[in-house]
Amino acid sequence: MRFVFWTILAGLLPAMAMGQTGASLYRTKCASCHGAKGEGRAAIKNSSLLTAETKQRSDAELTEAIAKGGKKQSSAHAYERKGVSAEQVKLLVQYVRELQR
Repeated sequence: MRFVFWTILAGLLPAMAMGQTGASLYRTKCASCHGAKGEGRAAIKNSSLLTAETKQRSDAELTEAIAKGGKKQSSAHAYERKGVSAEQVKLLVQYVRELQR
């Protein structure tokens, strides 16, 4: 159990050292389309992160959607090509899960 804790912490430290959290990344990268609390925007179809369908997606699916644009290869997401690191994507997935609670 301690190993898991330290492994997770070691993965988060680089992003945290840069002052980045899932919440701060979400505000700068996601909130304009998905809303401040994940509620989505009326003008953007299917932008809510709080739907039952989105909540049922696995972390791997959310990671794929954020990093690579998902199954549709949406260039609006594809943040991996825009300089967002794998660790930052993990922070975003964790924050989306917090919003969904």
